[in-house]
Amino acid sequence: MRRSMTMAFAAAAAIAAAFAPAAAFASPNATSFHQAAAAAPSGDPDTTLTFTVTSGALTMTAPGFANLGSGAPGTTVGAPIGPVTVTDNRALLSASWTATASSTNFSNGGNTIPATDANYDPGAITTTGTITATGTDITLANSPQTVVAGTAGSGDNSATWNPTITVAIPASAVGGTYTATLVQSVS
Repeated sequence: MRRSMTMAFAAAAAIAAAFAPAAAFASPNATSFHQAAAAAPSGDPDTTLTFTVTSGALTMTAPGFANLGSGAPGTTVGAPIGPVTVTDNRALLSASWTATASSTNFSNGGNTIPATDANYDPGAITTTGTITATGTDITLANSPQTVVAGTAGSGDNSATWNPTITVAIPASAVGGTYTATLVQSVS
């Protein structure tokens, strides 16, 4: 009986020591352990993560110069002018854009061939990202007309084409080098 009472007192002392404040322990390591245990987080911690999707502009690039060749009065001249690219970095949920083209009249200083004697054919269009690009073959004019329409887009996207410009030289055309300005834009 004496032995079981001694064991009961020993068990009670162990339980009391387990719940005693840290200051009751003389060991400096015990105090450090208690402070570290108090600083540890309880449960499973959550971390909120964020990031930003950047957005940019809607832009177009095109060649600065193109030579359409040469021909006699009553013939047609023409050539691809080089790549035209629309880049849409606006990162929109629903993206669309319209590329237009217009031209001044062709002039050699004293003689004029109207812009309406010229044709703009966008040809094949390659795209990146999500966008549907549809080209329209037009007769050029002094006012802008749609040549490529981008629809059903999302996020960043681009479209590139190499338009062919042809000019029907009037039978009454006077010899010389004719120049016009092709204006292309996107909105």
